[in-house]
Amino acid sequence: MNLKEDGGKVRRRGAALEQAILDAAWEVLAEQGYPGFTYEAVAARAGTSRPVLYRRWPQHEDLLLATVRRFRRSQPIEVPDTGSLREDAIGFLRNADVGRARMLTLLSVQITDYFREIGMSLGELRDTLRPGDQPPPFDTILARAVERGELAGPPRSPRVVSLPFDLYRHEVFMSMKPVPDQVIREIVDELWLPLLGVR
Repeated sequence: MNLKEDGGKVRRRGAALEQAILDAAWEVLAEQGYPGFTYEAVAARAGTSRPVLYRRWPQHEDLLLATVRRFRRSQPIEVPDTGSLREDAIGFLRNADVGRARMLTLLSVQITDYFREIGMSLGELRDTLRPGDQPPPFDTILARAVERGELAGPPRSPRVVSLPFDLYRHEVFMSMKPVPDQVIREIVDELWLPLLGVR
């Protein structure tokens, strides 16, 4: 519930306040990187005080993870269901290019010091942020293909299943920009589908 403060200003509470703080925190992180990601900077950008932040996120790491998690959840990647394994895979990588390229670039450049400081790898961060009730997207894409009879269903290595997104992420990290559509198609057509035994 929002309450009026003196002077007619709106006092934000609960979810509204938390959302405003995390939005401000993402802006600070994107602009200043991990070295500038301080309680003081976030509080100033959000128009609140440091004690308000400390009560919600007692550790600096807590605030950083909450910030990245909020941005990630606000930019969901749609998993297409086109009726074609190839089109689903290409469509998902295209959607990722629209929704995640900027985030992946930021994570690789702006918070390298964070990984160094706490000894967490990017893979461990991904596992921390991934919702526990959602299967990885390419698991879903393959399961649908098996249900349609488009693909046989023997067990596959998790490394093979996740290969398209792993290669996509590598391209983003190496180029620091969105991945060209030609490269997305090459990842699927020349590498992944042959590994799955699909022509």
